[in-house]
Amino acid sequence: MSWAENAATFLKNDHVMLTPLSAPDREDIRAVAMDPDIWRYFTVTVGDDADFEKFFDSNLAEHRAGRRAVYVIRDRKTGKVAGSMSLLSFAEKDRRLEIGASWLGKDFRGQGVNHWAKYALLKHAFETLEAERVEFKTDVLNLQARKGLANIGATEEGVLRSFNYMPGGRRRDAVFYSILRAEWPQVEKLLLEGPKPKTASA
Repeated sequence: MSWAENAATFLKNDHVMLTPLSAPDREDIRAVAMDPDIWRYFTVTVGDDADFEKFFDSNLAEHRAGRRAVYVIRDRKTGKVAGSMSLLSFAEKDRRLEIGASWLGKDFRGQGVNHWAKYALLKHAFETLEAERVEFKTDVLNLQARKGLANIGATEEGVLRSFNYMPGGRRRDAVFYSILRAEWPQVEKLLLEGPKPKTASA
């Protein structure tokens, strides 16, 4: 099967469960998505119910069309929906894809949920889809996301200046990171050690 057909599947480990997005997830996602802090560095804004409906419907349409594999993240400790993460930018001929559109509700930040969700998706990308390269990108201003990517073993590659528009008209500089297939065994070892503890300055 192609990546578009095979990317979305049930994933889990001891900490998180990732399920492909479906229409019945709408209200569980809404319950954690209505927080403006989530969208500070996103190219979309979810500020009210109309914004959310547009956001959810767009995600569901992209998922159903096979252009993205949108996952709902559930915290296995509480059983609650924690947020979402996607596989996207499929370049199957070149064995390249991206993990992105990552966000968590406020109660699940700093709890290791992001770490273990990214581990699940990286394992799926390298071991099931047989990707050669997994990419990440974020706003150059998003220092928290950049630190998180460094902490999971991703290599910073550089900044693409004036990459895209942000809500409000700002032009975003996007910083790219990647993990390569040859690096995956060492990165997996790092990830299995668990999230790095926060420091006083974090």
